[in-house]
Amino acid sequence: MGTEMTEMPDVAKDKLVADLKVVVADAEELLRITAGQAGDKAAAAREKISESLQEAKQQLCKVEGMVVDKTSRAAKVTCDYVQDHPWHAVGIAAGVGLILGLLIGRR
Repeated sequence: MGTEMTEMPDVAKDKLVADLKVVVADAEELLRITAGQAGDKAAAAREKISESLQEAKQQLCKVEGMVVDKTSRAAKVTCDYVQDHPWHAVGIAAGVGLILGLLIGRR
């Protein structure tokens, strides 16, 4: 799972993290609801789900940390670029604004 996660776009990682959080919450709710169920199969299933849930939480923390780290580095690089090349940044922003204005004006 490690190499695939480093190659995923940040938007996909954010979506994956959000989806995993929903799955973890649903699994925890399922475990809570079925806690009173008797039987060896139910107990074994709850134990297996609990172990899988713990592993998923650990992976979620790793992915979330990677996303936060990449976002922080991207923000720092952007800030450094703008500080080193302020007129380039202004020109790029003006160009993007002009293009967006033209696109919006056509509608």
